[in-house]
Amino acid sequence: MDYRICSLTGFKIHKTAEDLVKWNMVTAILFLTLGGFMGLLMALTRWPSVHYLDATHYYRFLTLHGFNALLLWILFFEIGLVYFTSAILLNTRVVAPFVGWIAYALMLVGAMFVNIVVFAGKADVLFTSYVPLKANGVYYLGIIIFAVGALTAFGHFFANIIQAKRDGAYKNTLPLGTFGLAAASIIGVFTLAHGAVIMIPVFFWSIDLIKYIDPGTYRLIFWALGHASQQINVCAMVAMWYMSAAFVLGANPVNEKLSRTAFVLYILFINIASEHHLLVDPIFSTWHKVVNTGYMMHLAVLASMIHAFAIPASMEVALRKKGYTKGLFDWLKNAPWGNPAFSATFLSIIGFGFLGGITGVIFGTEQFNIIRHNTFAITGHFHATVVSGTTVAFMGGTYLLIPYIFRREIILPRLAAFQPYLYAIGVAVMLIGMIAAGSYGVPRRHWDITFSSAIFPFSFDPSTDIFLSIMGVGGLLAVLGGVIFIIVSLGSIMFGRRTE
Repeated sequence: MDYRICSLTGFKIHKTAEDLVKWNMVTAILFLTLGGFMGLLMALTRWPSVHYLDATHYYRFLTLHGFNALLLWILFFEIGLVYFTSAILLNTRVVAPFVGWIAYALMLVGAMFVNIVVFAGKADVLFTSYVPLKANGVYYLGIIIFAVGALTAFGHFFANIIQAKRDGAYKNTLPLGTFGLAAASIIGVFTLAHGAVIMIPVFFWSIDLIKYIDPGTYRLIFWALGHASQQINVCAMVAMWYMSAAFVLGANPVNEKLSRTAFVLYILFINIASEHHLLVDPIFSTWHKVVNTGYMMHLAVLASMIHAFAIPASMEVALRKKGYTKGLFDWLKNAPWGNPAFSATFLSIIGFGFLGGITGVIFGTEQFNIIRHNTFAITGHFHATVVSGTTVAFMGGTYLLIPYIFRREIILPRLAAFQPYLYAIGVAVMLIGMIAAGSYGVPRRHWDITFSSAIFPFSFDPSTDIFLSIMGVGGLLAVLGGVIFIIVSLGSIMFGRRTE
C-alpha cells in the first residue's frame, strides 16, 4: 500500500484518497469561480441603477449561476470530504480506487455537458427547469450523468467505512466527522434516487419519446432532488464545523451522543422541509401542510439547535482548558480569530444560524410562505443558508485541508486571515437587502422590476431601490472576498511552500 504519515496530524494517508480529495477540491474551486462570476452579473442586473444584462443573458447566466455555485462547487467539495472522512480520518485505504475515479469522471462529464449546452443558449430554464419549459436533451442527460457519478461516490463512501471496520480502523462507532458525512451520504442516496425518478422521464420527454410530463408531478418529485440536495450540504457543513473545531482547537463535543442524535434527526426529518416549495400549490391538503410546517419540520430545526449549542460549547471548553478562564468571555476574546479555518467556521455558524435558520423557519410556515414564496426574500434566505453557511464553512475547510492534503503553506497569510470576514460581511449585507426588498413584493427572479415593457405600468415602493442598492454593494463585497479566496487557495495549492 502507498501510504504516508502526515507530519501535522499523524494520519496515515493513502495516496489514492489524497489524490481524490485533491482533484475534487480543486475542481470545486474552479466551478465556484465560474458560479461566482455569474453571481456578480446577477447582482449587477438586479441592481436597478446598473441593470447590466439583457433579458436573454440574464436568464441564461442565472441558470449557470445556480448550477455551478449551488450544485457543482458544493457537491465536488463534499465528495472530497467523502474521501477525507472515509479513508484519511480513519487511517485506512480506499476500496477499489478505480471506483473513485469513475465517479469523478462521471461528475465532471455531466457538469461539462450542462455548462456547454447552457452557454450555447439551448437550456435557459434556470436551476429548477420547471416543466413545460424544455431544454435540449443534453442538459438533462448531463444532470443524470452527474447524479450517477455523485451516487457512485456516496456508495464508495459506504464501501470504504465497511472495509475500515473489517480492517479494525475503528471499533464501536465512527468518528463524528465521518458520522456526519455518513448522514450526508444517506440523504444523498435518497436525493439522487428522486432525481433519477424525475430526470430520466424528462430526458425522454425532451427528445420526444414521451409526449407529456405533468407539471405538478414534476414539481413534487423535483423538490425531493432540488431542496434535499441542500440537506446534504447541511450535514456536510455541520460535520465540517466539528472537524474544524477539533483540528484547530483540539475541541471535543460536550456530549457526543447528543451530537450524533442530531445527525440522525437530520436523516429522518430534514427532507420534509423540501415541501415548503409546494405550500403555494394545491397539491397537498391544508391539514398536510400545517402538520408538515408546524410539527415535522421543527424536528430538523431541533437538530440544528443542538449543533448550534454543542459546537460553540466544545470551543469554549477547549479554550478554557488552554487557560483562558478570566471572566465569562475570555475564551472567546482569545480564540484564534486570525486563523481563517477557525474564523470561517465561526462566521458560518452565525450566518447559517441567525440569517439562514431563522428566515427558513419563518418562510417555511404555511401562513407566511404564501406571502413571501415568490419574492426576493426567498432568494435572500437560501443565500443565507447555502452561501453564508455552507460556502463560508467550506472556505474554512479549504484553509484547513491545504496543509494536510496538499502539503503546502497558505500564501498571503494576512489576506487569507481577512478574507472570511470580508466575504461573510458582504454576503450578509447582500442577503439583508434581498430580504428587505422581498418584503415589499420584489419578485424572486424577474429580470426588470420596473416592468418597462409592460402594457400596464407598475412601480414598487421607492424604498426598494435603496434595498436593492444595499444588495448590490453587499454583492460586490462578497465577490471581492470570493476573488481573494480563489487567489489564496489556488495560489497556495500551486505555489505555497511545502510543509513536508
